[in-house]
Amino acid sequence: MEPFDALRRIAFLLERSRAGTYRVKAFRQAADTVRTTPREELEQRAVDGTLTTLPGIGKSTEAVVREALAGETPAYLADLEEKWDRPLVEGGDEHRAALKGDCHCHSDWSDGGSPIPEMVTTAMELGHDYLVLTDHSPRLRVANGLSAERLSQQLNVIDQINAHLDGEFTLLKGIEVDILDDGALDQKDEMLGRLDLRVASVHSKLRMGPDAMTRRMVTAVGNPFTNVLGHCTGRLVQGERGTRPQSTFDAEKVFQACVDHDTAVEINSRPERSDPPDELITLALDMGCLFSIDSDAHAPGQLDFQQYGCERAERLGVPIDRIVNTWDRERLLDWARPA
Repeated sequence: MEPFDALRRIAFLLERSRAGTYRVKAFRQAADTVRTTPREELEQRAVDGTLTTLPGIGKSTEAVVREALAGETPAYLADLEEKWDRPLVEGGDEHRAALKGDCHCHSDWSDGGSPIPEMVTTAMELGHDYLVLTDHSPRLRVANGLSAERLSQQLNVIDQINAHLDGEFTLLKGIEVDILDDGALDQKDEMLGRLDLRVASVHSKLRMGPDAMTRRMVTAVGNPFTNVLGHCTGRLVQGERGTRPQSTFDAEKVFQACVDHDTAVEINSRPERSDPPDELITLALDMGCLFSIDSDAHAPGQLDFQQYGCERAERLGVPIDRIVNTWDRERLLDWARPA
């Protein structure tokens, strides 16, 4: 195993296990350094004991590089593989195998932790045919949301990546667009029209009164640019940010709007969200909604979080054909195109 591959694999497993950001960052930074350093120099520094003078190489990452250069499986990696190279959750295997892509993820252009190419590489390694890049919209400043100008720049980057991939895999153009207080979407129509798929989510005033929240969500769902209603209750059930109760709204009215406008309800797979709760998935299922099982990944290893959503969908009886990211790319694009 090459040192770069060992460091990438460690970072992936740490992200997948929801390890602290600082630990992941150390291995990602070390991987970047190793990638740009000639192997001959790495080997010589290992002999001289000067690996730690390279940027981003500390005691733990030095050991990984040294052991990989010696043709060994690094002990740090072996320990992680033993603990985490297994399914994240029991169940959902049939639904996971049916997925062809992921409709909700973030890169370091907004509040994700890794560059776009790393997200793409990991999605390919997980067996996806496509990935929708959905960085945040301008209003979410805390997440470094993309202005129209920055989003336009990102679309050019996506074109370059797809030209390089030459059809082997497709990075689709998307956004997680904020639903504003009145139900409008937080991006210009001209920009929304240049995208392949749009996830619309509420991120502010989550404790708005139920009547106002219902109107807000129904309005957003009815927007012809909205394809997926993201993490609809906004709840947090665990994690570093603590817990947060779900928003209150008339779920029947919101899900009926989803049916009427052919908008998918997201099954957000992040363990701290697990959104919507089971009873709302069941309601949306009974009302005839489409679904999208998404990772909402903010790091490459988190793309594997879809396993959690697949377990819930399979357990609750969501038919595979009603999950839009089990569809092939052309069917997904035809569905997502504004009428």
